[in-house]
Amino acid sequence: MYSYILLTHILAATIWTGGHLVLALTVLPRALRAHDPGILLNFESGYEKIGMPALLIQIVTGLWMAHLLLPSHADWFSGETLQSRLVMLKLGLLALTAATALDARLRIIPRLTAATLPAMARRVTLVTVVSVCFVIVGVAFRGGF
Repeated sequence: MYSYILLTHILAATIWTGGHLVLALTVLPRALRAHDPGILLNFESGYEKIGMPALLIQIVTGLWMAHLLLPSHADWFSGETLQSRLVMLKLGLLALTAATALDARLRIIPRLTAATLPAMARRVTLVTVVSVCFVIVGVAFRGGF
């Protein structure tokens, strides 16, 4: 069962992280060069349909795997084992992602203009870096690094 949960988690992570890498490395520079928030909004409207479900799947499968690895939720925050430290790190990354995404969704995107595009770019960059960190921490669970 764990291997199916892990596979689902990894597939969702490829959508989430890959989408943010495409956004940060190709779409965002084009929007910044053109001073055109529409380029960013067009990408987001399509990507959000698969990106948000992928993030939701990662959250559910991640919590499920954490529970399978450390059945006591208290162990998630003990910091006594590598697994508990990695779970705490993943939860911290999730909190940072949620806070950044909510800030962008509630404060920046509703009033996105050429003038506010750099503020959005900072949030996109942060979420992209955090997404890559999620992958790195995930590899660490399997003995990488």
